Amino acid sequence: MGDPLFFLESRPQYRLSQGPSHLLQSVIAAENLTKTFRDKKRGLVRAVTDVSFHCQPGEIFGLLGANGAGKTTTLRMLATLLEPTKGSATIAGYDIGSHPQDVRRSIGFLSGSTALYGRLTAKEMIRYFGQLNGITGSTLQQHTNELIEQLEIGEFQDGRCDKLSTGQKQRVSIARSIVHSPPVMIFDEPTSGLDVMTSQTIMAFIEQCRSDGLTVVFSTHIMSEVERLCDHVAIVHHGKIAAEGTVPELRSQTGESAMENVFLKVVNELEAENV
Repeated sequence: MGDPLFFLESRPQYRLSQGPSHLLQSVIAAENLTKTFRDKKRGLVRAVTDVSFHCQPGEIFGLLGANGAGKTTTLRMLATLLEPTKGSATIAGYDIGSHPQDVRRSIGFLSGSTALYGRLTAKEMIRYFGQLNGITGSTLQQHTNELIEQLEIGEFQDGRCDKLSTGQKQRVSIARSIVHSPPVMIFDEPTSGLDVMTSQTIMAFIEQCRSDGLTVVFSTHIMSEVERLCDHVAIVHHGKIAAEGTVPELRSQTGESAMENVFLKVVNELEAENV
């Protein structure tokens, strides 16, 4: 697939958070993020409760949990798509509440269900998202052309997105998420519903993000992805972080070697405490 992050050295320098020393190195700092919803049948639903974590440059931070655990809600709050009920977070030094536009310019967002505009061609799609993020003129042309070459989009760059294969669409999605050279990438279950070959393309892209010094937050329920990709992992259950650490640390804490067993032990112990 080549190196999709070849032009990251030219991206603008981002501001680091002000505050305690442990936050100065954190590109992502989430503090007590909480989100509640009002449901007609269930009343007040607490989707996420007091979630806190910090991510460093060149690190992949994984959110591991079952469907409905609160992973997507957490990532949508970080991406300013949802407003927290309580708590705060900074992305590349920008507060998600007071500087949402700066946060959006500082992130790329990719999921397994990322939609493309069907009537646009692959090249038009990349250029459109570059323009949305303030990239214009020769810089936009350079980034677009380089991404088309590096991601091998050339053969279908003039094809409409609604006519592309799943693998081709995902390459365009990668390009549109990185065209503005963000320092942070957010991946929400990015391989969900994809075939093995397309999933490997996504996994390789995430690994390349880390190699190029980006900060990555990655949600999944697939244990093998956690073992391959994540530097730090937070196990999320019922909207709360139940355990956090490196994969070796979590194995040591639980006495289990397989990540599936690590996950089950943490979740089962939490359930037992709540009985």
